[in-house]
Amino acid sequence: METPPPEGQATEEVVLVATESNGLDQGRDLSDPSLFVNRELSWLHFNQRVLEEAVVAAQHPLLDRAKFISIFSSNLDEFFMIRVAGIEHQVEAGLQKRTIDGYTPAAQLESIRSVVLRQLRQRNDSLYGDILPQLKEAGIELVHFCDLGKNCQEALNGYFRSEIFPVLTPLAFDTGHPFPFISNLSLNLAVELEDENTATMKFARVKVPDILPRLVRLDRIPGTQGETESIRYLWIEDLIMNNLDQLFPRMKVVQAHHFRIIRDADIEIEEDEAGDLLKTIEKGVRSRRYGQVVRLDVGPEMPPFVRNLLMHNLEIEERNIYVIDGALGLGSLIELLGTERPDLKDEPYVPANPFSKEFEYDMFSAIREKDRLLYHPYDSFQPVVDFITRASVDPDVLSIKQTLYRVGSNSPIVRALMNAAELGKQVAVLVELKARFDEENNIIWAKALEDVGAHVVYGLPGLKTHAKLTMVVRREHQRLKRYLHLGTGNYNPSTGKLYTDYSLFTSNESIADEVSELFNSLTGYSKHTAYDSLLVSPFNTRDRLINMIEREVALKKKGHPGRIIMKMNSLVDPKTIKALYRASCEGVVIDLVVRGICCLKPGIPGVSENITVVSIIGRYLEHSRAYYFSNGGKPQLYLGSADIMQRNLDDRVETLFPVFDSSLVRRVRANIELQLKDNVKSWRFEPDGTSSKINNDAPKINSQERLMRKGSHRKGTEGIKRG
Repeated sequence: METPPPEGQATEEVVLVATESNGLDQGRDLSDPSLFVNRELSWLHFNQRVLEEAVVAAQHPLLDRAKFISIFSSNLDEFFMIRVAGIEHQVEAGLQKRTIDGYTPAAQLESIRSVVLRQLRQRNDSLYGDILPQLKEAGIELVHFCDLGKNCQEALNGYFRSEIFPVLTPLAFDTGHPFPFISNLSLNLAVELEDENTATMKFARVKVPDILPRLVRLDRIPGTQGETESIRYLWIEDLIMNNLDQLFPRMKVVQAHHFRIIRDADIEIEEDEAGDLLKTIEKGVRSRRYGQVVRLDVGPEMPPFVRNLLMHNLEIEERNIYVIDGALGLGSLIELLGTERPDLKDEPYVPANPFSKEFEYDMFSAIREKDRLLYHPYDSFQPVVDFITRASVDPDVLSIKQTLYRVGSNSPIVRALMNAAELGKQVAVLVELKARFDEENNIIWAKALEDVGAHVVYGLPGLKTHAKLTMVVRREHQRLKRYLHLGTGNYNPSTGKLYTDYSLFTSNESIADEVSELFNSLTGYSKHTAYDSLLVSPFNTRDRLINMIEREVALKKKGHPGRIIMKMNSLVDPKTIKALYRASCEGVVIDLVVRGICCLKPGIPGVSENITVVSIIGRYLEHSRAYYFSNGGKPQLYLGSADIMQRNLDDRVETLFPVFDSSLVRRVRANIELQLKDNVKSWRFEPDGTSSKINNDAPKINSQERLMRKGSHRKGTEGIKRG
C-alpha cells in the first residue's frame, strides 16, 4: 500500500506562494465581480441542461424524455422553495448587499424570472409540440374530458362519484368564510359560482387531492374501453372540473380556473433554543406548508379579478405570478413511467457485483486483504447493504457506528441496524434530522432505532452531518479490528441505482483511527479537530484543498507538470476559486467536472486559460466527488461527501477520504478522464458563465454508456494486496 508523503513537506513553499499572490496575479484583481458567475443563474443553467435532455429528440426514448420534463419541473419547484424564498426575504428586508458577482437581491429576482419564463416556454413547446404528439402516435395519449365519447364520460363521472368525490372539500370564500389556507405545492381550482336563488356571485376553492394519482388511466376504469386501443390518461383536475356541479348542487358553475402555489419551505431552527431537536424538526416539517408564498402559477384564461383576489389574499406581488399554458405542476409526469412500454424507455441496466465471490465467502477477509472500490450504479449497491446486514448478524461483531443522511422510506440498512441492536450489539447512529425534504423519513427511522435500543444522536449544534461513514468493530484473534465503508453518496439503495457514487471498503488503521475520533466528536463531547488522513469540515477541508492546489503551483515552479482534476456537484466557494485562478496563472492545468453550480469562469486570458469545466447530464445523476492532484508524480486522490461550497466547508460535517491504493487511484482518474472526453452527454462551460453542448467530429463517446458496458463485464476489481 502506498501512503502519500506528509503534506507538511510542502508547507513552506505553499505559504510563500499564497503570500506572494495576495489576491492579485499579473495585475488582475481576483475579487473582480466579472470573474464570478451568479450562483442562482448558474443553477438555472444546470436545470437548462436537464431540460435539454427532454427537448432534444435523440437524447432519450419518449417516456424518458417526459421523465426529464418532470425532473426539470421538480427541480425548479425546490429552487423556488429554498433559493428564491431566501432572496425574497432579503428584498423584503431592504437588503442591498451585492453577491460576489455584483448582483443585488432585487437584480437576482429579476434575472431569475426572465430565465425561468423562457425555460417554461421551452418546456411546454417541447412537451405539447413534440413529446405528447409522438407519444400519441406510439399509443399513449393524454386526453381532455370534453374530447371523449359520451359513454366514456359517463363512466368517468361514475368513477369520480365513487373514488374522488368523497375526498374533496370545497371551501367557500365570502364574508362568513375566511380565505382558505392553501398548502405548499398544492394544485387548486378557483371556482366562480352563481346562486340560482339570489343571482349573486360566489367564489370557492377546491383542492385537487394529492393522495390520488394525478393521471387517471382510463383503461383501468370499467366502461372507458372500446374507443381506442391506445393507453389514455386524463389529468385528474380535468375530471374534477367537469364534475363541479356534484360539489355545488343548486349553484351554477360559471367558470373554474386552476392555480398552484409554491411556499418558502426552508425550516429555520434556533438550535440553541431547541431543547429537543426531534420535536423541533417535527414542528418545522408541519409548519413548512405555512411558509410565505413565493410563486403563484396560473393559466392564461384566469380573469384579472380572480388573479387579483388571489394576489391580495396570498400577499404576493406581480413578480411572483407565472402564467403557464397547459397543465400545472408537471413534476407529476413521472407517473407516465409506470406505463408498461419498455420500448419507450431506456433499456434496463443490471449492475454487476464485482465482489460477489470474495464477499460471499468472507466479506471481512476480502476487505482485510485489500481496499475495495465500487462505482455505483455501474457496480451494484448490494455489497454496501450486505456489509451492514452481515455485520448485524456476525457473532464476532461488537459494534456498528454509522451516519445516515437520506436513507429512503423502506431502508434495508436501517432494518439491519435495528436487527443488530436487538441482537445485543452496540449500535450508534447519527441520523441527520435536518436533511432537507427527508426530515419525515429520518424522524420515523430515528424513533424506530431508539425503540430497539440503538444509540441515536442528531448531530452537532449548528451543523448538518453530511458525511457518509460506517465503522464495524469486530473481534478477531483476541484483538479488535475495524472495518470501514466510506462513500460519496447516501445509504439509499434506490438512489444507488440512479446516482453515480463511489464506495470504499477498507480496514486501514490510520483512517480507522480518525473515523473513530470523528464518531466520538459526533456522539460525545470530544473536541478533536486534528485530522491528518481525513479532510473534515468544518475543520480543515478548505485549507487542505487550497494547500494542495498551492502545492501544485510550487511543484510546477520546480519543473513538475502541475495537474489538478476535480469532480463535484457544485463549485461556489470564492477562496477556493481564487486559489484555482492563481494556479492557472502559474501554468497548472486544471480540469473540472461540475454537474451543477459553477461560479468559476474558465478560459479567461491571464486568469483561467488553463482551466476547463465540463458537465455531464445523462441517464444517471452525477453525484460523486473526487479531488485529484498529480503531486509531482506521487498522485493524491480524495473522495467523499463535500462539494466546494461555503455550506459544505463551514456549516456541515463532511469527510473527504484518501485513496491509498495506486491502482484504485488510476481507476478513478481513468473514469474522470473518460468524462472529460465525452462528446455526447457533456457540456463545456464558456468564459461568460454559460455552457454549450460539446459536439465535435471525434468518434462519439458517451461516458455513462461506456461505464455501463465496462461495469457489466467487470468481474473483479483492481487492488494491491497488503502483507
